[in-house]
Amino acid sequence: MDGIKYVVVTDKSIRLFVKNQYTSNVKSGSTRTKIKHWVELFFGVKVITMNSHRLPGKGRRMGPIMGHTMHYI
Repeated sequence: MDGIKYVVVTDKSIRLFVKNQYTSNVKSGSTRTKIKHWVELFFGVKVITMNSHRLPGKGRRMGPIMGHTMHYI
């Protein structure tokens, strides 16, 4: 798949897999419609609803100046 980097395999994601709920890491900047399309092609299922979120970057301080790192890729 072009946009799906990898499927996340944890204890919780395996329990969700039994309920036909999938977890995966996708390319940065992907829209919800693209993610929905990729999941339907990759898993061969009809997506009814989906949740997505972007992890924010961490704050870094250098003296009095507060900066941020990039968000997770």
